[in-house]
Amino acid sequence: MSGTLTDGRSGQPLPGATLLLDGTPAGVTDANGSFSLPAVAAGAHELRLSFVGYQPITRRLLGQPTAQQLTFALQPADVLTGEAVVTATRANERTATAYTNLSKEELAKRNFGQDIPYLLDQTPSVVVNSDAGAGVGYTGIRIRGVDVTGINVTINGVPLNDAESHGAFFVNTPDLAASVQDIQVQRGVGTSANGGAAFGASLNIRTLAVNRDPYAETQNTYGSFNTWRNSVSFGTGLVGGKFTFDGRLSRISSDGYIERASSDLKSYYFAGGFQHKNTMLKFVTFAGKEITYQAWNGVPGPALTGDRKALQPYLDKYAVDVADTTRLFTAGRRYNQYTYDNQVDNYQQNHYQLHFSQGLGRSWNLGGALHLTRGFGYYEQFRANDRLSNYELPPVVLTGPGGTVTVSRTDLVRRKWLDNYFYGLTYALNYQAPENDRLTATLGGGWNRYDGDHFGEVIWARFASTSNIRQRYYFNDAQKTDFNVFAKATYQLLPRLGLYGDLQLRTIDYLIDGVDDDRRDVTTRASYTFFNPKAGATFTLAPGQTLYASYAVGQREPVRSDFTDRPVGDRPKSERLNDLEAGYRVNQPIGSLFGQSLGLRAEVNYFLMNYRNQLVLTGQLNDVGSALRTNVPESYRTGVELSAAASLAEWVTLSTNVTLSRNKLRSYREKLYQYDEYYEELGTSEVAYSNADISYSPEVVTGSQLEVQPLKGLRAALLYKTVSRQYLDNTASADRQLPAYQVADLRLRYSIRPKWLREIELGLLVNNLFNEEYSANGYTYGGQFPDGRLSFNFYFPQATRNYLASVGLKF
Repeated sequence: MSGTLTDGRSGQPLPGATLLLDGTPAGVTDANGSFSLPAVAAGAHELRLSFVGYQPITRRLLGQPTAQQLTFALQPADVLTGEAVVTATRANERTATAYTNLSKEELAKRNFGQDIPYLLDQTPSVVVNSDAGAGVGYTGIRIRGVDVTGINVTINGVPLNDAESHGAFFVNTPDLAASVQDIQVQRGVGTSANGGAAFGASLNIRTLAVNRDPYAETQNTYGSFNTWRNSVSFGTGLVGGKFTFDGRLSRISSDGYIERASSDLKSYYFAGGFQHKNTMLKFVTFAGKEITYQAWNGVPGPALTGDRKALQPYLDKYAVDVADTTRLFTAGRRYNQYTYDNQVDNYQQNHYQLHFSQGLGRSWNLGGALHLTRGFGYYEQFRANDRLSNYELPPVVLTGPGGTVTVSRTDLVRRKWLDNYFYGLTYALNYQAPENDRLTATLGGGWNRYDGDHFGEVIWARFASTSNIRQRYYFNDAQKTDFNVFAKATYQLLPRLGLYGDLQLRTIDYLIDGVDDDRRDVTTRASYTFFNPKAGATFTLAPGQTLYASYAVGQREPVRSDFTDRPVGDRPKSERLNDLEAGYRVNQPIGSLFGQSLGLRAEVNYFLMNYRNQLVLTGQLNDVGSALRTNVPESYRTGVELSAAASLAEWVTLSTNVTLSRNKLRSYREKLYQYDEYYEELGTSEVAYSNADISYSPEVVTGSQLEVQPLKGLRAALLYKTVSRQYLDNTASADRQLPAYQVADLRLRYSIRPKWLREIELGLLVNNLFNEEYSANGYTYGGQFPDGRLSFNFYFPQATRNYLASVGLKF
């Protein structure tokens, strides 16, 4: 396909306009407004053309064996898309790194109410898990073996990761995918972004773009484990040529696959925008309220197999009573240790963003955003026979006919609170050379501040001692300031050779004052300055074939628990990642089958991620379920990612991706606890390992999807995922592992368009089609006992075969 793009009023050519083919950057128009897509796969495609100050257009096209000459015209804009900040942190075909784009349409067909990680499950190197077992509630994602604390997540360029834990908790933004325009997944260090450093990947999320036409729709889902999703959304379209309003209300609830692992999630999204000529002002707010029953302790390993003999050490260590032992074997892999009726996590997070975008002639545009995130909530726990001294309460002395009794322990209920504010600004100044497409450049960055209070309260006790209502037994506050500035550019040095450069400076100041829940003083002062350069090159071998390579440096500070959960004097070090990415992309016809033209899009990417002082998971958890980590001097992740998509006419597409990797610690010293036969700790020893496998890092991950359209309006897709063995710690022991698993899903979507409604869509998702019993996450701890080493492994089983059915109405 080739063609020209002009101004719809003057007829003048539009140089430097952006082309997206199926959501993937496909080039820009040259000085004459011309473009060329020399290799377009057979089948249906979506071509989008956009240019600052003009209304973008989207056209459905069909790849054909013969050349096509196309002509398009953009209308001068009354509307700006407001993408200045988002675009500044995104990768494209010139930034020489590995990335995947998921459009609004792709997300919509995957979305039955499960959390965002589950919508990304088929992208390369991704492994997902769910505490409750069915993708609703607390979910996790790992990319290249790196969990979400090493994945930079932004929404409209605004950081989502928690400033202290670095985690991104999608349970706090339920059904956000229903209000998302697109998501870009960058693997490796990627391009410079706001917020925490990317140590495995980045998720760049963009909420709904301007929609010129009014709409209204409702999505309703019901399925296994009493799972419900009800969502209503609307948009006014362009009002008076200058204003737009979009909104959504959602409710998602589920009993969960695991016992009592229920979720009650509510959320809203609202955006109001003003556009006039080259100016855009847009207010975006979204919020989530979640109440989830805790399931973060997992299931003891022997309960999955019903091995009573192997379970005995668990029963001895935890002094489990007869009733709970019976319940454990009855529930099996759906067992939940907690039975207190309000053992819940109760948290609300409100997001407010004000975006501004201004076109500055044909070459420049400026974008900025002010943001505020307000979070507050607690998790509640029943504690049996806990020490009063842990809560700074004196023993209770009881006097009766039988004499005096001193009570030093009691049953109680406590809440641990988090009350925080995160606010700041982001900005980006973008330049694109008007006379040709050779040079693009961005100056961007952001300043962000976090203020958070952590405190605990006793809200009930069987023996209350001298406590007050809501007895506060610990308090600490934290402040963190994060500033970064980056400059990056792409330059087409030769017709076939393009260069890319990116320089970022980031500073962090982190303060903690007070005592933690174990009454330890956790006062911390830490400051960091990081310089993160990146460079790359692309080379066009032939039409539709590109080679690329890049080298990037990423550095990041430790997370809160690295400071607060370590022994006094054991200060964590910052981490450094040197990331090499090199690959080959192809997009072209490959012949014919049964008289139909075949098209292929494929990519092979090699990565080498060398770490210095990487903080790796030990496999242990602290008392709130957060992973404990330790620095290792040298480690690496290296491998190959292969992805391909082939189309047969308009009714069959096949896509697949495979990641083969090695993930090693060059040296690792395990701290091994020594216990007597009564489970009393006697001390510690160390065991040295070399070339040990990094925990939670499978060597093989695959994702495949076959989608067919046998009838008009009917789409059927078979999805297949495989994940090889993972280790729960860094010792590569078969006694502490997550076995390999493979799981298939079946998805059906059928849409009709009656005269009285824009669309009715019926959907069915069958998860775990072949009823596989597997666990996607877990943890371990243990030590040396008189009879040998003993490991206590806990797992998070995922649901067996289950269903979600949906009805969507679009007006």
